Amino acid sequence: MNAPDIRVEKGHAEPEEVAAITAVLLARAAAQSSPTETHRGRPRAGWRRLEREGGFRAPHSWH
Repeated sequence: MNAPDIRVEKGHAEPEEVAAITAVLLARAAAQSSPTETHRGRPRAGWRRLEREGGFRAPHSWH
């Protein structure tokens, strides 16, 4: 099991090019791995309370 982590699918990449793309991917992964805590509140319920709905919806309306 000595498979490379990055494989060139088409064409020929020099070792410097593979190293450059590896550096970019590792930098992006490191930047995304720092979790930023954002409070999103409660999720919206998947059901509706009919007493809060309007009586009529036009068939061409967005809602």
